[in-house]
Parts: sequence; C-alpha cells; structure tokens
Amino acid sequence: MAKYKGRSLRYELKYMINEAEYLWVRDRLAALMPTDNHADPTTREYHLRSLYFDDINNSAMWEKQDGVEFRDKYRIRTYKMGKGDIVLEKKSKLGMMTAKDSAPMTRNQYEDLVFGDYNFLMPSKEPLFEEFYGKIRTQLLKPVVIVDYDREPYIYPIGNVRITFDRNLHSGQFSTDILSGEVTSVPVFDAGALIMEVKYDDILPPQVRALLGGMTAQRMAISKYTLCRRYH
Repeated sequence: MAKYKGRSLRYELKYMINEAEYLWVRDRLAALMPTDNHADPTTREYHLRSLYFDDINNSAMWEKQDGVEFRDKYRIRTYKMGKGDIVLEKKSKLGMMTAKDSAPMTRNQYEDLVFGDYNFLMPSKEPLFEEFYGKIRTQLLKPVVIVDYDREPYIYPIGNVRITFDRNLHSGQFSTDILSGEVTSVPVFDAGALIMEVKYDDILPPQVRALLGGMTAQRMAISKYTLCRRYH
C-alpha cells in the first residue's frame, strides 16, 4: 500500500451516473461483491450525515476548486440519523489517492464542540483531537455545512475494494447540529443522479476493472462538501 508521511493511501475514483447506469452496474456488482455489514439487509443502504468544518477563508472549498494537489478536510460524521456512532474524521487528498484518520466521539463531546467548548480536545489520548484543536486555534476552523446522503456499499476483499453508490445528496440549511431531528435540507441533484465511488489499495482486481470498463460514465473530480456549499 502506498504511503505518504507514514499514512496509508488508497486510490479513489468518482463517477456521476444516472439511474439506468446505476442499475446496470449494481446488478453486476451484486453478483460479484457482498454489501457492507453495516447496510440494511432490505434496502442495502445506510444513511450518512456529516458536519464539515472550514476556516475563515473557506480554504477547504477553494483548494478543491483550484485543484490543490494535497489538501485536508475535517468533519464530524454520524450514521443512521444520529442513532449510530459519532466520529471526528480528517480526510486527506493527494492526487487520485486519499487517506482518512478518525477518532470516536461521545455525544457529550460532540455537543461541547458544536456549541463552542473545545477544551476536551487538548490534552487528549486521541492525536486527531489534539491536531483538530490546533487547527481550530490557529486557523479558526468552524462548522459550515451539513451534508446528507444515503449510501449503498459493496466490498471485495482482494485489493480491499469498496464501491459505493451515494444518492439523495442534500445540503443542510440554517443548522450545524447533525444530531437534530429538525435539520432543513435541500436536494443538490435532480432525481435519479448518483455518485459512484471506487476505493482500493494498490491494484484493482481484473473482475472489477472489467466491470468499470463497461461503463459509459467518465471519472470526475467530485466533492460532496463543495457541492453542498453552493446551497449554503
């Protein structure tokens, strides 16, 4: 697996697809790859809600639009509409490759953070907490937008492949509390549009590569965070 400053990197490919292409790919994937254990056995999906942070210059947003080679984004993520785990994450991008660091948060820690009390982050046994504290203090990171969507995940052990379909992408409005049941959101795409993501370590297995080769959609540079900021 590729490394950068001691961190493991994975390839990440993204595609914008329509419902017809989704059905074509999904039917073939389902015969090759099982769904992630966290997915609902009936719908094959789970819900993701993330609160993204940016500095006073909106650096994370502009660096993405300007194509900066190496960049970081910080977010707090929860699953199943706040009924699942809460985690602080840093996602790093280096060209076509990504790295992700995460640290679990308690509900009390999350509530302290969102309402402006960062003291629990420093000192901490979690290196990511201390790093995040430093970014808040020096770069004035603050919560800026909620990103909501449903994910259908498939996994393949050879190459540590993970293929996901993200639909119903929504941008949260007038709130930065991901645990609130009263978040108003607006759809980012027209009905039927999905984002397909392909992640793997070093080599994409031939079976999966052949499947992707049959698609008409082209790989694109897509950021759910940047897309949702347009509506906020």
